[in-house]
Amino acid sequence: MSPSLVPSSDHDHNLHFVLCDFGKYGKSYIETDPREADRDTIVRNMIDGQYHHPLRVIALNPAEGWSRDVSEEIAKAVVTAAEADDHVLTAGTSAFVETQRLRTLARLVDDSTKKGLVDPQRN
Repeated sequence: MSPSLVPSSDHDHNLHFVLCDFGKYGKSYIETDPREADRDTIVRNMIDGQYHHPLRVIALNPAEGWSRDVSEEIAKAVVTAAEADDHVLTAGTSAFVETQRLRTLARLVDDSTKKGLVDPQRN
């Protein structure tokens, strides 16, 4: 009998999975021990350069039945922690952070445009 892909009830907390780009080998979520899939460990791993080219971070909670993209939140946490500890980010982590900043900016502009706060035709 195969082991369950869903962690047992002793892991009823948020789990985080990092999608990485492996170039010609494609994209894949990094295999993660559930005991090391918490937010703080993922942030620390990003700062330490454990992920060569991270693209997204997905959080899920099997007990509560939800999942969502937390990439922007993780990017903000990485920057805050790296600045506090005076760490220099690797190229892959820096690219991840910059991509998430651009996603945040695009979402804010889109929201403002939809609410009529920004005129997209105005220069």
